[in-house]
Amino acid sequence: MNEIAIRAENLSKAYHLTHQVGQVRYKTLREDLLALPRRLGSIARGPASSIETFWALKDVSFDIHEGTVVGIIGRNGAGKSTLLKILSRITEPTRGRAEIYGRVGSLLEVGTGFHAELTGRENIFLSGAVSGMTRAEVQRKFDEIVAFAEVERFLDTPAKHYSSGMYVRLAFAVAAHLEPEILIIDEVLAVGDAQFQKKCLGKIGEVAKTGRTVLFVSHNMAAVQNLCESGIVLDTGRIVFAGPIEPAIRFYLEEKTAAPREAELRDRRDRTGTQTLRFTEVRILGTDGNELATVLSGQDIVVRFYYESQQELNNANVNIAFNLYNPQGVVITNLNSKDVGRLRLPIAKSGWFECVWPKFSLRAGIYTCALFCEVNGEIVDWLQSAFQIRVEEGDFFGTGSIIQRGQGEILVTYDWRSSGEHPVA
Repeated sequence: MNEIAIRAENLSKAYHLTHQVGQVRYKTLREDLLALPRRLGSIARGPASSIETFWALKDVSFDIHEGTVVGIIGRNGAGKSTLLKILSRITEPTRGRAEIYGRVGSLLEVGTGFHAELTGRENIFLSGAVSGMTRAEVQRKFDEIVAFAEVERFLDTPAKHYSSGMYVRLAFAVAAHLEPEILIIDEVLAVGDAQFQKKCLGKIGEVAKTGRTVLFVSHNMAAVQNLCESGIVLDTGRIVFAGPIEPAIRFYLEEKTAAPREAELRDRRDRTGTQTLRFTEVRILGTDGNELATVLSGQDIVVRFYYESQQELNNANVNIAFNLYNPQGVVITNLNSKDVGRLRLPIAKSGWFECVWPKFSLRAGIYTCALFCEVNGEIVDWLQSAFQIRVEEGDFFGTGSIIQRGQGEILVTYDWRSSGEHPVA
């Protein structure tokens, strides 16, 4: 049996959330000015508020042996990133302890461990020093890091001028090449382009073969399945399954499918953007306007996104988009208003956008969708796992033949011909 690389004992992490008492609504400048005397009078008393204790992790215990590649799986908000931050010594647990036996290389968030004012070259040496490497060790790996990251032209440019993709390329190259005994990688790889993601996954596989320990967080179940030998499934801060990777993935997918309906979009806190416009509800409709619980392959559908906005905009540049992911977390397709030239969509104080999808072209399955809105080049609302589309077999080709499962995910319109056929005049 290999030696223990990581031991966690009753790890728990609590955050204290402050909520203002009373509903807050958007006000006009005139309303704010009229309310100013009353607000000034209440300053001495202080604003009414309540404090909620939120446990991001609760009594998490496990042992990970040297040379093991472990996938950490769970929905958004399950506690995956919090766990990795504790193991990387970025944050301390509220209670419990974690023992790490070996040097750790971490890639958690874009820019973590980099100094924005330093150049790429300087950040390589800084990251190496933080990881416990000597200057000679970093120098020995320097050329490999630069070549892998593909940032030679920008090596002496301050990191604050790097794009998020450049940050990730360089950060991953540093983390993977400085020979840590333990490599910890969060979903941040999703920021990179597809070619570089493939390159990174190949490098993670190489690291695993050298007998080093890898902790890998991803929603891409295909990558988790290919790279990892065991898995830990987290849900609401607790471990709900730990074991070989195949049963772990099955458990996660079954639990994910059987989970209660997502909270109403208007109440979701795990969203990104300015929130000047917020999605509040998603409905999938048939051509008759009735709501559909399940879509049939080949069916004409309309996906309607309800929203609330702080202001009306009649000539804004609006891009609405949603990605569809298969159960393994792989992006199947993206539908956005920009690609089809529908950028001048009027915005009311409340209303909806619609995406018309004729002849629905996915095979049977459950597809999870991320939802995104950009107004005049600024992200206003972005939610992962915003809603699901459930699909059953349908007569896609109109031949009476039902499309069967297990034949891929995408359906396309096509036909067959023979050289013996005579064209119809």
